[in-house]
Amino acid sequence: MNEDIKSFTISIYTENNIGLLNRISAIFQRRHINIESLTTSQSEIDGVNRFVIVVDMTESNACKIVKQIEKQVETIRAYYHTEDETIFTESCMFKIKSDLLFNEPQIQNIIKESNTTIVTVNKEFFVLEKSGRRNEIESLRRDLNVFGIMQFVRSGRIAVTKEQMKISEMLTAFNNQ
Repeated sequence: MNEDIKSFTISIYTENNIGLLNRISAIFQRRHINIESLTTSQSEIDGVNRFVIVVDMTESNACKIVKQIEKQVETIRAYYHTEDETIFTESCMFKIKSDLLFNEPQIQNIIKESNTTIVTVNKEFFVLEKSGRRNEIESLRRDLNVFGIMQFVRSGRIAVTKEQMKISEMLTAFNNQ
């Protein structure tokens, strides 16, 4: 059977231990699957961290990888979701020469039309911040690239599921055992 390759968001709830990121990334590496985006943060539960990993693969591979990740001692629970099942965004920042802000009216239009925020302005540079889908960020990057970008950085995806995840109740039951 020939499965379609789709983009999946994998959410992993874990304890915060040294070396776990390396072991999780090795699971993807062994299967020759490239991680498109990886973000870690504290979760909605005190003492529990959450990894959000974006990968392009088949659903059967996503299922297998989640099972392998759950075998890690520090992993509490792992899930995979399609893009339709999640609400997600990314963030980015651009550093651009300040004289362009005042001398190029087109930059002001780009900022306004793209709902971009000016974070700081000084004599040498100004910094823009944009949150949105990857295609919105890439479009803004193309528009600003014409004027010269001094620095650019983009975050990994952050995501929540559309359906309720009962991870909090599961963890409470897990902790009470």
